[in-house]
Amino acid sequence: MFDKYLSNRFFTLYICPFIIGSLTTFSFEPFNLTIINFIIFPIFFYLLVYINKKSKIVYRKKPYKKNLFIFGLLFGFGFYLSGISWITNSLTFDENFKVLIPIALILIPLFLSLFIAFVTLLIGSHLKFDFQSLLIFAASLAFSDYLRAKVLTGFPWNIWAYSISWSNESLQILNLIGLYSYNLLIITFFTLPAIFLFKISNIKKILSFIIIFLVMIGLYIYGDYEINKNQKILKKVNEKVFVKIISPNFDLEYGLDFDDIEDRFKKLIRYSDPNKKKNTLFIWPEGVFSGYSYSEISEFKELIFDNFSKKHYIIFGTNKLDPLSGKFYNSMLVVNNNLEIIQSYNKRKLVPFGEFLPFEKILNSFGFKKITEGHGSFLSGKENKNIIINNLNILPLICYEVIFTDLIQKSDSNSNLIVNISEDGWFGNTIGPDQHFAKSIFRAIENNTFLLRSTNRGVSAIIDNKGSVIKRINRNEAGSIEFDVPLIKSNKVKNDLIFFTLLITYVLIFLNYKKNNAK
Repeated sequence: MFDKYLSNRFFTLYICPFIIGSLTTFSFEPFNLTIINFIIFPIFFYLLVYINKKSKIVYRKKPYKKNLFIFGLLFGFGFYLSGISWITNSLTFDENFKVLIPIALILIPLFLSLFIAFVTLLIGSHLKFDFQSLLIFAASLAFSDYLRAKVLTGFPWNIWAYSISWSNESLQILNLIGLYSYNLLIITFFTLPAIFLFKISNIKKILSFIIIFLVMIGLYIYGDYEINKNQKILKKVNEKVFVKIISPNFDLEYGLDFDDIEDRFKKLIRYSDPNKKKNTLFIWPEGVFSGYSYSEISEFKELIFDNFSKKHYIIFGTNKLDPLSGKFYNSMLVVNNNLEIIQSYNKRKLVPFGEFLPFEKILNSFGFKKITEGHGSFLSGKENKNIIINNLNILPLICYEVIFTDLIQKSDSNSNLIVNISEDGWFGNTIGPDQHFAKSIFRAIENNTFLLRSTNRGVSAIIDNKGSVIKRINRNEAGSIEFDVPLIKSNKVKNDLIFFTLLITYVLIFLNYKKNNAK
């Protein structure tokens, strides 16, 4: 029965890859059905081998490489269409952008699909039902994820490793080998059930699974040991900072007047509930002042002075003017009780169309602007610097900067805290906020420091240095959470050398087996 369907070129090259690609989204937050990847990846591998064989017979000889490309493209298109369709929600806040929804829904997933399509084209004709083919398959997909994170502005969203975000014990090796090495191992594990298709004895199949099972159990035991050991270490940490994280759950609105901004200030102060005698770091989200710049909200400094003391610092996101260019940065500010800037950070990884408009002069002529308030694009921050206040050495990450592991790798080695502020209202009631939050867990483990996350209409949380969520405010909830946060100095993997070492090892194993088989 299956041969009948697989012999149908349209079904095998178009329908099947799109379906299995779409289903992989259920392995990520908020579904966490990771087990489906142990089914989908072997099917993906099997169908690539099948297409390679049958293209020369059933699908005609000449276009067989084209068949491999189409198959990879449709798998990727299904994966990205189902996994990041939430991006179109941000286009609903401005009438001018609604016309772009169908284009964004199709073209962005289609572009990202090219990363998978090209690797399936590259390796597809070399795959067979053997272990070395499995390795080169996993290596190629892992490398495509790496390229996706680096090309143009980079978009390392829903890398396969993120489908393990629910299993903290299994993630602890991240601090030793880094995200992309871990991703390579995870893809390998997902594909391993394909061993049942190989022409090897049942004993070898069983032994292979026992070895892999033991490796996975070993990683879990190691992670559990690290987490338990960390609990004892945290009790001995003397340097702490008392933190209050605020999640106001404001509506995402344009065109607010000063009365609206004053009302927002008052609500933020009420949620903060400051104790003037207690040293406290308050963290408010990005975007709570809806397009107003720092100079404009300075009008409300008396509200801050009346409610906060010299023992308080407030971190929040707002626009900050660059006096040289007359343009604005999307900035994270640290202010005192006089609303004076103590430290600031300008966002480096800007969201295309959301915070800057590619080909701005051309698109401006058609009436387009960036999605966020204000006509001109934000300036991109250039300095890779931390926010330092007293004994705090904070790695600042604004919004989706938290998905970029290279910002962790390049950060100050003396970092002892990560602060991520975000406006997740752009995602609406889609799966976007849950996926966004999952990335924060990985950054905390990679850097081995606490991560404090304040969002509007997203998941706000206090995450410890091993990725355990200490406290959280769920999406679309308003309130605050507080904690005496231990200050743990960063301990991270600083480059991708381990990833490329593993990648080259996989390739060498494949080439060695291929050479021996040729002989």
